[in-house]
Amino acid sequence: MNNLFNAYGKITRWPKKQADKKSVIEFLAAKFIFDKIYTEKEVNGIIQQSHLFQDIALLRRELISRRYLARKDDGSEYWKITGQ
Repeated sequence: MNNLFNAYGKITRWPKKQADKKSVIEFLAAKFIFDKIYTEKEVNGIIQQSHLFQDIALLRRELISRRYLARKDDGSEYWKITGQ
């Protein structure tokens, strides 16, 4: 798992193993605050600052599909939820 993060704590690549994927998403989810509404631009900014492989959409979708973030149908608002 250590090879997934650089010396500055940024994600360097999307892992192949499910357990590592979960760890990466939990790492990202920890950067969001409960009871705060985020715009898509804010979510993208947090993700961008946390990884190096330039696939914001993949990470945003993973946060939503794994139930760490939820969003309005139109994508205008995002918020942190429990996660699974």
